[in-house]
Amino acid sequence: MTAIPDRRAVAVPVIAAPADGRAKFDGGVRLVAGSALWLSLLLVAYWWAAGGGFQAMTGWETGLTSAGRLTGLLASDLLLAQVLLMARVPVLERAFGQDQLIRHHRLVGFTSFNLMIAHIVLITWGYAAGELGATPATIWDLTTDYPGMLLALAGTVALTMVVVTSVKAARRKIRYESWHLLHLYAYLGVGLALPHQLWTGQEFLASPGATVFWWTVWAAAAGAVLFWRVAVPLGRNLWHRLRVAAVAPEGDGVFSVYLTGRHLGRLRAEAGQFFTWRFLNRKGWTRGNPYSLSAAPDGRSLRITVKELGDNSARVAALGPGTRVFFEGPYGRLTGRARNSPKVALIGAGVGITPLRALAEGLGYAPGEAVLLHRFTDRPLFEREFLVLARERGLKLLRLPGRRRHPDSWLGDGVNVNGVDDLTALTFWVPDIAERDVYVCGPEQWTAAVRRSAEAAGVPAERLHIENFKW
Repeated sequence: MTAIPDRRAVAVPVIAAPADGRAKFDGGVRLVAGSALWLSLLLVAYWWAAGGGFQAMTGWETGLTSAGRLTGLLASDLLLAQVLLMARVPVLERAFGQDQLIRHHRLVGFTSFNLMIAHIVLITWGYAAGELGATPATIWDLTTDYPGMLLALAGTVALTMVVVTSVKAARRKIRYESWHLLHLYAYLGVGLALPHQLWTGQEFLASPGATVFWWTVWAAAAGAVLFWRVAVPLGRNLWHRLRVAAVAPEGDGVFSVYLTGRHLGRLRAEAGQFFTWRFLNRKGWTRGNPYSLSAAPDGRSLRITVKELGDNSARVAALGPGTRVFFEGPYGRLTGRARNSPKVALIGAGVGITPLRALAEGLGYAPGEAVLLHRFTDRPLFEREFLVLARERGLKLLRLPGRRRHPDSWLGDGVNVNGVDDLTALTFWVPDIAERDVYVCGPEQWTAAVRRSAEAAGVPAERLHIENFKW
């Protein structure tokens, strides 16, 4: 049996406190990205107006067609922004973090889809001379007679499938692996829509400026996907050649996977980040799963810790030493990069404690400057390792056993708090919580409850760093 690497024998790089101005840089990136999106929407609306968009609104038929043109332009622009959000562009990943990117991804995605449906309805209705009874025949004529329309129809079907399976009620009934595979059809949907827009969309070729704009944003979106989602992962895997070194049980259906490879010091992974993993000796290797590092990277090995929640995670226990691993990443901003204060509070639930375990090891802090609040149901994960960190680094530990007291609480029912509310308990345990960077990881509803208490305790938004476990 392969021995588990002894990480205590390796000096782990410690992230200084606070981060070296990276948080300010990331704030600038967020400002520029948001401004660029709004500017692009205003620009395409201007070209619509300059092309007679408002004048056409005076008639019923022409007004429907003109409104359809505008909704189509806005939908296309947002759809390309959606692709960039999915492309794992590092500067955006580091600036927004996974939690914010997911929220923006959903907002932009649903908005672009709704505008696309409005575009189809309005354009078809306008071409049908404003007569609802004539729209079925018009849809057929447009699909069969206009160039690129059959491809656009196929793209619409693919995007509809992605949107329907992304609705929260539907997503809860789908395995993560299946949802992730279906979600990749968004790329196909966007790609199939391109010929239709270039061949029949007059705004795309109305002026040299419009032509340059649309070709540029399409090229940027396609290039970002090909480079960051295809070329970079392939290059990193060929260079680092990760393999499973050992698998160790942590209890309660939780297993730690130790990985080794070449030149891991050049991977530039940070404590608190996650990767998408594919283990290449088993069924389902085509579907990646996101797992966080549960130990700070030391340049020689990596460790992830996985709970049996789905088909792929249930197979982790059977991984053998030497198993080849394909990975994508590192991703996420739940790191020292987001840090603004020398003092930190780490708050995690269940297996959500894994990235916080890595942060407790990798962050720099003096004794008493870091406190860990860990809610667990049966027994805490990494208990021995946290005790070592408490003894050697001065990490303060607060255990919160039990199931949640009620749906709006993040405290365990095994905690003796004498009936006080969550906010009172938090400020009692961590009186200076408002002066700390607060890192939170766990199930979505639970992290929302922690957010409410932290904000009520005075923690500013820029010091609250949250990552949710969706599955």
